[in-house]
Amino acid sequence: MEAADFVLEEAFDKLINEAELKRKLALGRPLRVKLGIDPTASDIHLGFAVVLRKLRQFQEHGHTAVLILGDATAQIGDPSGRSATRPRLTKAQVDEYAATYVDQLRQILLPAPLEIRRNSEWLATMDIEDVLRLTARTTVARMLERDDFATRYRDGTPISVMEFLYPLLQGWDSVMVEADVELGGSDQLWNFLMARQLQEQEGQTPQVVLTMPLLVGLDGVKKMSKSLGNYVGIAEAPGEQFGKLMSLPDELMGHYYELATAWPLERAQQVTAEVASGVLRPVDAKRLLARTVVELYHGPGSGDAAEAEFDRVFRSHDVPSDVPELPIDPSELRDGRIRLARVLALAFPAAVPSNKEGRRKIEQRGVKLDDVVVDDPDAELAATELDGRLLQLGRRNWARIRSV
Repeated sequence: MEAADFVLEEAFDKLINEAELKRKLALGRPLRVKLGIDPTASDIHLGFAVVLRKLRQFQEHGHTAVLILGDATAQIGDPSGRSATRPRLTKAQVDEYAATYVDQLRQILLPAPLEIRRNSEWLATMDIEDVLRLTARTTVARMLERDDFATRYRDGTPISVMEFLYPLLQGWDSVMVEADVELGGSDQLWNFLMARQLQEQEGQTPQVVLTMPLLVGLDGVKKMSKSLGNYVGIAEAPGEQFGKLMSLPDELMGHYYELATAWPLERAQQVTAEVASGVLRPVDAKRLLARTVVELYHGPGSGDAAEAEFDRVFRSHDVPSDVPELPIDPSELRDGRIRLARVLALAFPAAVPSNKEGRRKIEQRGVKLDDVVVDDPDAELAATELDGRLLQLGRRNWARIRSV
């Protein structure tokens, strides 16, 4: 195997460039392979795991994984692929998410060689003079070469100056850690090229850029994203992962086999071919996919157990054996009562991000209390009436309500 073969043996999107990578690998020293992640939500999902597994591959060949937790850049928000300005997060929110990320990252990455840094180490100490010097490194015309910025500018959609800072700050991370290689999703390519420009200006050898394909979300349309609700989190319960993957559109199975299973590309393509030829039924292929992903993150036997629970609930229409309890805090009550739409938002925040969405779910007749469909979107009950009752949203979301 040639020096660069391990990088190229599985799916990737773009490499800039192979000759540079071979020269760096020929140096005979561990390369510093950077991956930046902005802690903007509590879950790492299967889409981001694609890049994490590539980073692990570098670790397995003796190279140093340099993981940048973007606690400073997360407060700005990555504008990549955005059609509008992203709402800012508070420092407290970012710190909370960062703590959960580290635990989840360790499910995939090796404990060594691994270097975890926060970009607030260098970005938080910048004064206005430092920021002005950084902004002088590029031009507005260069920024407007980005497709998302160009589209928003053409459509008259506001672009804040703060968003222009994001690629510069992310690029400065590469300068500060002296990255040899940077990994990321294909939507990050422009940011990575900005980092190469900044490294050259600082007299460093520009980093090699390796981008990975974006995993399409469960909706079959947009990239997997927590904010879009079309994701599978790597820390989610086995049954939740299995149930979500069983809802995957059939036409996406090949895509998921290649990117979400950690299988060799040849094996993933073989299963896809068996489905296409009729040797393997789509439903059986989807069950195999779901079992494989569950076992990847929860260990041997967890896939079979999740499948058995799925069949018990969805074929026999039984109540799941591990229904979480939802204690209703007294502060949520008004005269001892609470709207059911609010209870839904408290019980299932990922699926019901607001009280308004809770009303909409009830209007769609997708909510049950003790197996009885709720049809009043303004339904309001006393906490004592709800205590011990089983709340169900759709086919996969359950909670046992408890009055505190």
